[in-house]
Amino acid sequence: MARARVAVWGGVAAAVLIAAAMAVPALTGWVVKVSTPPLHAEWMPRIGPGLPAAVALGALAVVFAPRLARRMRWVPLQATVFAAALAWLLSLALVDGLDGIGTILNHRYEYLGTAREVTDFGATLREYVDRIPYAHEDNWPVHIAGHPPGALLFFYLLVRIGLGSGLAAGFVVILVGATIPVAVLGAVRALGAELLARRAAPVLVFTPAAIWIGVSGDGMFTAFAAWGLWALARAATVRRRGGGVLAMTAWSVLAGLLLGYCVMLSYGLPLLGVLAVAVLAAGRSWWPIPIAAAAALLVVLLFAAGGFAWWEAFPVLQQRYWDGVASRRPPEYWMWGNLAAFAISAGPMVAASLAGAVDARFGPARRTLSAPERDAVRTIVLLVGAAWVSIALADLSQMSRAEVERIWLPFVPWALLGLALFAQRARRTMLAIQIALALLVQTLLNTGW
Repeated sequence: MARARVAVWGGVAAAVLIAAAMAVPALTGWVVKVSTPPLHAEWMPRIGPGLPAAVALGALAVVFAPRLARRMRWVPLQATVFAAALAWLLSLALVDGLDGIGTILNHRYEYLGTAREVTDFGATLREYVDRIPYAHEDNWPVHIAGHPPGALLFFYLLVRIGLGSGLAAGFVVILVGATIPVAVLGAVRALGAELLARRAAPVLVFTPAAIWIGVSGDGMFTAFAAWGLWALARAATVRRRGGGVLAMTAWSVLAGLLLGYCVMLSYGLPLLGVLAVAVLAAGRSWWPIPIAAAAALLVVLLFAAGGFAWWEAFPVLQQRYWDGVASRRPPEYWMWGNLAAFAISAGPMVAASLAGAVDARFGPARRTLSAPERDAVRTIVLLVGAAWVSIALADLSQMSRAEVERIWLPFVPWALLGLALFAQRARRTMLAIQIALALLVQTLLNTGW
């Protein structure tokens, strides 16, 4: 469907961008306010206990994953995808031993430390906005101030049920993160593109983004977003599968609640609305919109009733953002350096995914497709395009200068779906490149997220 040379062009473009983002500050002395441009990371070569397992998993994936994804029945495939994603996340984290699972979440900038100190979450909500500014004598740590209280609530609940240690919370985040490819593949299948979902499965599991998904709150955000879009895909297509209005309503409510909670997890996640529109367009149904929107609004209003109004907090957060290091990060670098960081997190083949989606939509091969194949390709093109539109809007907002290797994680799996449009040989090669980059980054750099 997409020509192999298009993948080469995309991969080369991403590699050049990454190389430029690394070389320009080093050669010119340009101070861009991260330790290892374009990543927030430290140079720390090491060989840890998880590395042999990660290498073995990567090799097995390249040899066997495409064939298994094509031949397995759907339910066993989904179970295998979860198990493989869990193993990949764990093996990469364990390159640093058990510290690789819990240490980052224990950092004073993260949510877990504050979650342990909260005794009355209602009172926390009521003072949340007041404590965002730097000027407040008891201002929030960076990640608490930089996010709505949904993220803090997640970790607060973990503390309350006895999972408040860094190691326990880390395992929970990894377990939640391992469900991401399950949700994305389920959404693509619901939208009528099961064959392409199967072809995408290996690259969604064995992604460099696993380095950040397994150890950061943003990995948990990514899972909430994926499951919300999965529920929306079910809502958009349930009547086509013989379901009635009640089923459509139930799926729409679930989608709205999950996506509404995403708005309470990160100020950037209202951009999921672009992907939501793409899901509905792919499902050829707009009926879920009012129901899902009402459910999402309910989540936001419940937080407002508790004392946190998103619309009041956002301008305060903007001021806190510009009072911090962001104002010293040059936009002339980060407007394109962000894309380089994203190409490392998602893997350089994410550019091939975009190129493949464009080629499949406008290239000569589209004329040879059957009607069902064109519909499936249309679904992938819509989702990939929406992911990249979201990324472009986030970049242009100037509210993401650096650290996008974790901040843009919710868009990674959707941006990678275009790799399903290539032939098996090309997909296998691209999978190997993705795995190799993940192993290099995790063994050479301490990413800090």
